[in-house]
Amino acid sequence: MADINILWADDEIDLLKPQIMFLEQRGYHVDSVTNGIDAIEEFSNKSYDIVFLDESMPGITGLETLSKIKSIQTNIPIILITKNEEENLMEEAIGSQISDYLIKPVKPKQILLSIKKILENKRLVYEKTGSSYRQEFQKISMLINQTLNYKEWVDLYKQLVYWELELDKTNNQEMHEILNMQKAEANKEFFKFINKNYLSWLDEKNKDKPTLSHKVFSDKVAEYLDDDIPTFFLLIDNLRYDQYKVLESVFSESFNKVNDSYFYAILPTTTQYSRNAIFSGMTPLEIYKKYPDKWFFDDEEEGKNQYEDFFLEQQLKRLNFNNRFSYKKITTNKVGKELEDSIVNLIHNKLNIIVYNFVDMLSHKRTEMEVLKELASDESAYRSLTASWFDHSPLYNALQKLTDKKVRIIVTTDHGSMRVGTPAKVVGDKNTTTNLRYKTGKSLNYNSKEVMEIRKPAEAQLPQSNISSTYIFAKEDYYLCYPNNYNYYASYYKDTFQHGGISLEEVIVPFIVFESK
Repeated sequence: MADINILWADDEIDLLKPQIMFLEQRGYHVDSVTNGIDAIEEFSNKSYDIVFLDESMPGITGLETLSKIKSIQTNIPIILITKNEEENLMEEAIGSQISDYLIKPVKPKQILLSIKKILENKRLVYEKTGSSYRQEFQKISMLINQTLNYKEWVDLYKQLVYWELELDKTNNQEMHEILNMQKAEANKEFFKFINKNYLSWLDEKNKDKPTLSHKVFSDKVAEYLDDDIPTFFLLIDNLRYDQYKVLESVFSESFNKVNDSYFYAILPTTTQYSRNAIFSGMTPLEIYKKYPDKWFFDDEEEGKNQYEDFFLEQQLKRLNFNNRFSYKKITTNKVGKELEDSIVNLIHNKLNIIVYNFVDMLSHKRTEMEVLKELASDESAYRSLTASWFDHSPLYNALQKLTDKKVRIIVTTDHGSMRVGTPAKVVGDKNTTTNLRYKTGKSLNYNSKEVMEIRKPAEAQLPQSNISSTYIFAKEDYYLCYPNNYNYYASYYKDTFQHGGISLEEVIVPFIVFESK
């Protein structure tokens, strides 16, 4: 064990000699002082790994000493030792960011356990998590190679995300690499599953299928519109399930989770297709047929999601929803601040739709900006950046204003994204879509083993701009590049987060319902 230096301040330090000897016999070095002033001076002149503070000392108190020491080194672990069990003292101590507290008289093993919990926590978590994942690895591998249904694929994906988040806590690169290989194997099999079953799910007569994007309101949201609780439907664009999981604890601090569900995003897994389908309650082909002036093909310059509020209004009419509702799309921090200032007024509506465009912008900007590539170099860092944004966003502040109101919050997204790594060549004419995870156009030339082909778009409920147009969707971590400057673009887009194709990350969408505590 590396040398661990402990500073212990207690006006009855002589009575603690047995405890100090106990620690020293186990390799810890302990310096002792009898008051807060000496503790601050000692701490200022020497490096310590942990500090024990008696709460009640002559001169300045333990809490006052704690504050002074924290001003010197913010992240130093401090254990408060006290005879006082009053609740307000404990709240003040915890608010002062103590790492632990012990009630006198303290036993040697109590102290040792507290030290291990604080200083050796990372090592213990590292070893335990790695061992646990190794035990689960074989079970997950067997599941991947079984014939799973759509519900079982969701359960498997949640298991993989669980282990991703657990391994994030350990920085165990070896286990992360093994998990990444297992995820790649899962996506390989998931692609086969989608390729085999997707078209059958679009058949209205088929009852054994997941909820798809265009059925989200009728199958999932409608059941929450019959009571008197104001409902906020929060769609954070391009939010993967693992990104949602790192935000979940923030929601759970203020709201009770009452439903943890999911749906499958339609293909292509992009905003234009999946989000328009959510708000219209229609497939892209149905939108195109009913509102041809409001559907724009990929090669047209008009905004692809400018009629979401119109589509929503029409769908709510079909669902016989006659109450007040609002629709807000947040695309800038300024508009986010406006939402923060006005959100309490929205509780007078039965339904409030909030589309928050940030994560999608983050993924695009990460592709373009080297500094964001460094900040979000992998999935773990991408999750961390998402959590940091949310914690400091107007959206978080807005939601905090609802914590004392009787409300319901539905958290979901339109699709996720995939960190791409394998380039694939596609040849198409000038009107072929530029998206890296799917292409649509005429006379496409590609390797059919690298994509899912839709030669008759109507079968997939997709409109076509040309009578000979086809759609292709990239599998696993493939991204589709043109032969022109192929090496440059293959290098430029490698390890970027893209969407539009077929992967667990893009297709399986969280649908979580919270209510006031």
